[in-house]
Amino acid sequence: MKATLLILLICLSSLGFAEDTSELLAIEKRIIHIYQKTSPMVVSVANIKVAKNWMYGEEVEVPQGAGSGFVWDDDGHIVTNFHVVEGGDSFMVTFNDKKQYHAKIVGVDPKNDIAVLKLKKNKLNLKGIPKGSSKDLQVGQLSLAIGNPMGFEHSLSRGIVSAIGRKMQGIGGVKIHDMIQTDAAINQGNSGGPLLNSKGEVIGMNTMIVSRSGGSAGLGFAVPIDTINRSVPQLIKFGKVIRPGLGIGVLDDHVKQRFLGDKGVALSYVDPDGAAASAGLKGMMRDNFGRIYVGDVIMKVDGKPVNSLDEIYHVLGGYEIGDRVEIEYMREDKTHKVKVKLKAL
Repeated sequence: MKATLLILLICLSSLGFAEDTSELLAIEKRIIHIYQKTSPMVVSVANIKVAKNWMYGEEVEVPQGAGSGFVWDDDGHIVTNFHVVEGGDSFMVTFNDKKQYHAKIVGVDPKNDIAVLKLKKNKLNLKGIPKGSSKDLQVGQLSLAIGNPMGFEHSLSRGIVSAIGRKMQGIGGVKIHDMIQTDAAINQGNSGGPLLNSKGEVIGMNTMIVSRSGGSAGLGFAVPIDTINRSVPQLIKFGKVIRPGLGIGVLDDHVKQRFLGDKGVALSYVDPDGAAASAGLKGMMRDNFGRIYVGDVIMKVDGKPVNSLDEIYHVLGGYEIGDRVEIEYMREDKTHKVKVKLKAL
């Protein structure tokens, strides 16, 4: 009887172990499939500076650094971070089969740290990486990062979406909104590479880390794919991002806080040909006696409270040129609302 019971326990234990292994293998197989499918669309991007060799009078190519990128479409466009290509004269793109191709810059969006390159060689039979959406991301979802950390080509790291909607300071001090936080290992060289979901779709572009050591500390941040989707088509078509705007200048934060407090955005200048002027908004004015009058203070855009120019343009990022948006503003302690037709900046 005891022997029968022992055999039964061993069998049950083996079944439990088999079930756990089967579940783990299913996850592993899924990740392996995603990597094999998408890694050919992930590239290394080398930033090269052309320098003069004064001794021989020749120009030499000097590598400045390298990052990652991914194939956007079958026309040979490569998407990467602006800071990866900043200051470069030429660029070398390397695929996972070690083949290398020269590329040129098509357009850049420094505000969102996005750049688009175009391979100089045509007819490469490329396929754009699948793109998802970052709008409905949830904390806890699987996240996979592919890139070239520290020069180790086509490395894969796994984590989760740790947070969404982060606001992080990017190039030139401008804040990038709605960034995805992940604990997938991201290091120097990962910049510009894709962050993928469990379907193998791009949900973001790995851009920065927060770390005291300079290495991965589980605090990686990616520009969301929805932001990239708004910028890249314009960069390909126009070479730049044409954003809708109001045509305004604003008071320095320190001046505003001293005289008006923290709330709202105080207008110092309104472009006579801009959208705000067409709607009747006014900036600061000086009378014939040198007295200065405070301009209008924008309190809300599309019903959302705003306290900086950065926040205004973040809200306007969801609109197109020619759209109408409601502006709520203060003038002489009275609240006003007006519909403004957005114009190109």
